[in-house]
Amino acid sequence: MHEEITYLLIQVGGLLLLLGLLGKFSRRIGLSPIPLYLFAGLAFGHGGLLPLNASEEFFEIGAEIGVILLLLMLGLEYSANELVSNLRSAAPAGLIDALFNAVPGALFALVMGWGWLAAVVLAGITWVSSSGVIAKVLTDLGRVGNRETPVILSVLVIEDLAMAFYLPLLTALLAGASLAGGLTALGVALFTVTAVLLVAIRYGRAISALLPKKNPEALLLTVLGATLLVSGIAAKLQVSAAVGAFLVGIAISGQVAHKATELLTPLRDLFAAVFFLFFGLSTNPRDIPPVLIPALILAVVTMGTKVATGYLAARRAGMAEAGRWRAGLGLMPRGEFSIVIAGLAVTAGAGIAPQLAPLATAYVLITVVAGPLLARLPDYPWFRAWVRKRRAARLAPAPVPVPD
Repeated sequence: MHEEITYLLIQVGGLLLLLGLLGKFSRRIGLSPIPLYLFAGLAFGHGGLLPLNASEEFFEIGAEIGVILLLLMLGLEYSANELVSNLRSAAPAGLIDALFNAVPGALFALVMGWGWLAAVVLAGITWVSSSGVIAKVLTDLGRVGNRETPVILSVLVIEDLAMAFYLPLLTALLAGASLAGGLTALGVALFTVTAVLLVAIRYGRAISALLPKKNPEALLLTVLGATLLVSGIAAKLQVSAAVGAFLVGIAISGQVAHKATELLTPLRDLFAAVFFLFFGLSTNPRDIPPVLIPALILAVVTMGTKVATGYLAARRAGMAEAGRWRAGLGLMPRGEFSIVIAGLAVTAGAGIAPQLAPLATAYVLITVVAGPLLARLPDYPWFRAWVRKRRAARLAPAPVPVPD
């Protein structure tokens, strides 16, 4: 066996073993394992306590698969008709989401004196929640079947679909392309998303009927292979791979979807943990302290605006007070898209401020650690009591004035 492969097996095995122990510890103390996975990555990544380089490429690929599986599993929970209905009802929430969360990022960049192009970049970083992190949090907290979850999912899908149009335009702007070039990229993205969505809605039942539901091995290989293929094609066409995976999930329905969920759950858990580990591995802790205070300020502001976004969306959907808070607090983490956007800016150069990349990293780390922790607030008795008190105060009749 080659020495490189030997080192790879040792590092991968050691890190996976560590993740298992951290996952067990986190559940024993009643917390999500996501923050622990991230800090493990920081400890063993670039600039960490013990940098591990041999396994970096392996975990990078595993991280991509992890995000894809997280979105596929969410898609399996809902039918195409439910998606369309949710998107229609959540369109106003999507507009509020963009205004509440993209504008603060753009203004922050302008205040820092980084220029209009950096403002466009930072607007995207603060706008989009992490579908991967939120999907994992919903699973960890047992909220996938909650009434407010479709509201959260609708906001996430609108954001992911918006990224299918935002990323091509941003790439063109960073490359200094003309308006025509940017519009061409946007047209390709629009056509691709529309075509895939139409196929999922019109031929979902036929696709499900073709899958080998009585053969678990064949079903697992077919669904996983189709998901990776569609996600890869979507990414090649400048459309989010996450959108492709989610649409594959909604195209599968009925008993086949239920069986596929059972088969894919262990794989999702494995590669989701790898995703969060790799995020930490690819971050140099030494770059974070100089931008920590600005990142913290930006994180506090935009976590608050995300809570407001989810709360208003859930209220519009008729959710009770507790569901509104669960929706708002569940939308706070930023993640994969924010890092992708920052990476595009750094790669392109284009006069982008050098502080943008470490600030984006610190910002995502703050939201991805604080988000899963704060998402648990609605489960605490004191928070439920506070919500009941607010509701009682709101429903209490106004005092009748006593005449003199």
